Amino acid sequence: MWRQAIAWCALAVLFTGCLLIVIYASDGRSPLVFGSHKWSTFPVWLAGPFHGVFGHLHLASAALSEALSVVIGAMTAAYFAVLWAWRSVSVRVLVGFVLVTELVLLAGPPLQLSDLFNYLAYARLGAVHDLNPYTHVINAELTDPSFLLATWHNWHSPYGTLFTALTYPAALLPLAGAYWTLKLATVLMSLAFLWLVGRCPRLLGRDPRLPVLIVAASPIYLVYAVGEFHNDFFMLVPAMGAVALLLSGRYRSAGAALAAAVAVKMTMVLLLPFLLVAAWPQQAARRVLEGIGLAAIPLVAISLALFGPALPNLSGQSQLLTGFSVPNLLGWMIGLNGGTPQLVRDMNGLIILVVGYQLLHRRDWLTGAGWATLALLASLGWLMPWYVIWLLPLAALAANTTLRRTALAASLYLIIAFLPATRLALSDLHINLQAGPVGLAASKYQWNAQWYRRGLIRPWVREAALRDLRHCRRTEPDCDLSLRSLERRGV
Repeated sequence: MWRQAIAWCALAVLFTGCLLIVIYASDGRSPLVFGSHKWSTFPVWLAGPFHGVFGHLHLASAALSEALSVVIGAMTAAYFAVLWAWRSVSVRVLVGFVLVTELVLLAGPPLQLSDLFNYLAYARLGAVHDLNPYTHVINAELTDPSFLLATWHNWHSPYGTLFTALTYPAALLPLAGAYWTLKLATVLMSLAFLWLVGRCPRLLGRDPRLPVLIVAASPIYLVYAVGEFHNDFFMLVPAMGAVALLLSGRYRSAGAALAAAVAVKMTMVLLLPFLLVAAWPQQAARRVLEGIGLAAIPLVAISLALFGPALPNLSGQSQLLTGFSVPNLLGWMIGLNGGTPQLVRDMNGLIILVVGYQLLHRRDWLTGAGWATLALLASLGWLMPWYVIWLLPLAALAANTTLRRTALAASLYLIIAFLPATRLALSDLHINLQAGPVGLAASKYQWNAQWYRRGLIRPWVREAALRDLRHCRRTEPDCDLSLRSLERRGV
């Protein structure tokens, strides 16, 4: 009985943490909503239904960092508590927790990052302005309303062609409608992902509650993945669908689902050798490849029809660097002053070694895929916390306790690394993991990729931007700050 009390209290802490974060983020401009300071007034359509419900809430930057760290810390403790007492969580309680918590997250604005608006900005380039997002940058349309909240202004789109094609219909709506449509689609995809995570252990004859809790109760999943509305769910649904279809013996469909996942993000190509290994004893590896080939035909046709031969900008992200990525820490340890581009490229060898070792020893294919995904995360110079949800379902499904514990340890590491309190503590100790020449070069590259540069804008585009923004200022007060900002920069 006391285990059940612990489990229910832990779930209540996780839900309350999400609710508190969403309520504060919905109140007004703050660091919790990236780019919100650019607006003269905080738009209600961006804030969501919690806006103003609890009066005016304000914390100084340092106090907000400490408060957010305390909330996420409490959620992390609750996460491990509920995993310890998972047998006391019924399926009904688990489903209720997932639905209510994700509904709260859906009601709030995107937390901390602007990725959702980057998706919309690239989609609007093609759907609204008839510009190819793989050959044009967001800066090509200064007057688009998504420009104000997007960030990768000087990059061609790094997102897969299937995902971009799926966002085109939403991009045809007004910005507010497109924003809520894409948010809703992301949350629905996250629920489909969790359903597949629960479906796979049933196919293996296991209890689905622990695998689902490992993913759905993770603070990273809740705050950083769902709360920031990342497109990883559009990749993970077909990827987990491929796993479920293979476990049910539908090999061609599994291959087709994997092809769709790769068309969203190339990351999931890592699953291919392990699906082939799983299908090999049933002499079905050929059917997996047939499914991939059959699905590739319409996927390639759609990509060529909409975008021509242009490909996603995958090389750009390989030049970015986060302070707590494994290559950056290793670079400091061996005297390179951080994760140099060559070291990051060399770390790709780690993936090849791990995949080769797992295939050579013919171990459980889910375990092999999990270790290979962990090696992928360890090789990334640009490591973000929500990337761990690529690993968690595989670790949860695999019959390998060591992999599961390692995945949970990786989650804990990423939570601690990206806590605002960690950044403040390192600053007090005068420690900056990106202060060396390697980190400074990566930061400069990131700055150039993200922010406005006058040289990229043609004169007639600048004139149209000022004309449209002056007209907008007369009808929409929120455009005022944007116009003054452009005039100060000499557009």
